Amino acid sequence: MKKKRGKLKRRILWSIAILLAGAIFLIILADDRVSSRSSKTYTSIQEIPHRKVGLLLGTAKYAIGGRENLYYRYRLEATRDLFFGGKIDYILVSGDNGTVQYNEPSTFRKDLIKMGIPSDRIVLDYAGFRTLDSVERCKRVFGEDSITVISQGFHNQRAIYIADKRGIHAIGFNARDVGTSYGFKTRLREKLARVKTLLDLHILNTEPKFLGEEIQIGGPDSTSNEKKDTKE
Repeated sequence: MKKKRGKLKRRILWSIAILLAGAIFLIILADDRVSSRSSKTYTSIQEIPHRKVGLLLGTAKYAIGGRENLYYRYRLEATRDLFFGGKIDYILVSGDNGTVQYNEPSTFRKDLIKMGIPSDRIVLDYAGFRTLDSVERCKRVFGEDSITVISQGFHNQRAIYIADKRGIHAIGFNARDVGTSYGFKTRLREKLARVKTLLDLHILNTEPKFLGEEIQIGGPDSTSNEKKDTKE
C-alpha cells in the first residue's frame, strides 16, 4: 500500500512539474514572439513616420484607491506630442465603456480637448474591451489599416503583433513608462496577456466582441459618435 501511495505521489509531482515547465515555456515563447515587434516602435517625435490615425489604447484615469494612473497620464502626453508634432491627423481613442460610471474613451476625450486638441480630430471607439478588439476594429469598423499605436512600449509590442497577424500595418509610439515597483502587477499581467494573444491568434481565431456599422474617420459621422458605436 505504501509503495502504491509513493508511486501515486511521484506521478502527481511529475505531472505538476510537466505542467509548470509547459507554462514557463509558453510564457517565454509568447514573450519572445511579441517582443520581436519592438523594432516597429519609436520614442522620438522626429523619427516616427506620419500616419493619418493614432490609435490611443485606453486605460483608467485613476488606479485602485483613487491615486493617479501614470499609464493614463503618459499616454495622454504622448498623444498630445504626436498630434502637435504633425505626426498624426486624427486620434482614435479605443477603450472600455463597460458601465455608465466607467468610460475610458470619453474621459480621454475630455482631457485631450483640455490640452488643445480640436474635438473634430478625436474619434471614440467604445468597444475596445481588449487590445485585440481595439486593433482589429480600427480596420474593420473604422477602415484604417495603417496606424500609429499609442501606449507604453510593452503594450505597443503586443498591439503590433496582433496587427501584423490581422493584416494591419502598425507602428507604435512609446509613451513614457513607469517604474518597476509601480508597474509590477501590470508587467505580470502583460506576460499572461501575451500567452493569451498567441492562443487567440493561432489557435482560437478570436474575433472582436462587437463590430457594428462602418465609420469613416474624417467623414461627417466620425466625430459625432458619442454613443453611436456602443454595444452594437
